[in-house]
Amino acid sequence: MNARPSLTRYLVEQQRVHGLIPPELRLLIEVVARACKRIAISVNKGALGEVLGSAGSENVQGEVQKKLDIIANEVLIDANEWGGHLAAMASEEMEGIYVVPNRYPQGEYLLLFDPLDGSSNIDVNVSIGTIFSVLRRRNEDPTRVDPVCVSDFLQPGHQQVAAGYCIYGPQTVLVLTVGNGVAMFTLDREQGSWILTQENVRIPPDTKEFAINMSNMRHWDAPVRRYVDECLAGKEGPRGKDFNMRWIASMVADVHRILSRGGIFMYPWDKREPEKPGKLRLMYEANPMGWLVEQAGGAATNGRQRILDVVPTHLHERVSVILGSKNEVERVTAYHLEADAAR
Repeated sequence: MNARPSLTRYLVEQQRVHGLIPPELRLLIEVVARACKRIAISVNKGALGEVLGSAGSENVQGEVQKKLDIIANEVLIDANEWGGHLAAMASEEMEGIYVVPNRYPQGEYLLLFDPLDGSSNIDVNVSIGTIFSVLRRRNEDPTRVDPVCVSDFLQPGHQQVAAGYCIYGPQTVLVLTVGNGVAMFTLDREQGSWILTQENVRIPPDTKEFAINMSNMRHWDAPVRRYVDECLAGKEGPRGKDFNMRWIASMVADVHRILSRGGIFMYPWDKREPEKPGKLRLMYEANPMGWLVEQAGGAATNGRQRILDVVPTHLHERVSVILGSKNEVERVTAYHLEADAAR
């Protein structure tokens, strides 16, 4: 018998001992965790389950969908339809919101998710994952009967009440915060349960690793080039130490590495699409990952301000992302602010 606590036991402790989450939120998180187990089964089957390859369709972002993108999206919607505590969902794969049907009164929570992050890695068997975020519905009122709408979702990230991701790799790991630090749970595939394997995760403030897509170097703004050039200069440069570069092209995998041993992840604005503030989605990716990183002692900015303070104006808003070890993130942010002042 495993002496480590299960996800359910951990959530009950957060509810009863620390008073951080109500029972409705605990149940919602458990539903999401069960959905992740189902997605993990499909991912693990790979070609045997005929889930690899393109679905021949595009999502709202204009990106080609993989079969697993659609499967994961459907699993999360189906799993959460029954919950009276949930009012509506929004997905990176859907244009609008999905209102949970036949719930009177409506639930008080909103679920946002990227059903399968790192889709380009599906067919080459590199780690991918599911990212999720939970908000409390604005002006929560148990007697409220008006329908939930998009404006209910347009909240800054610091108003999240739960966030996390599940990474499907050599181990299937669920990473979670409810505002009391970061905990990691490993799926015991024999027992079918999530077991707490690390608590109070901390990111060291300094690092010798950076993650960025170097093929885009010619498109970067000057502050990003300045930072990377300093890292590449190594011991002989202004940083006085050698850096390693890491880039998996799967945000969950890159962030998981940072939570495990430190580092900085950058997906900055670049000149290819100057009208867009960034590539990653604010509410499906940047906000949940930013909160996890902050809860582990790191920092997350868009180069100029804290990501969790950005007020979204539409459902699929994009943002530049710089997150990870606090001192490195603050350095890159300072370079952006210095460049702005010089202009």
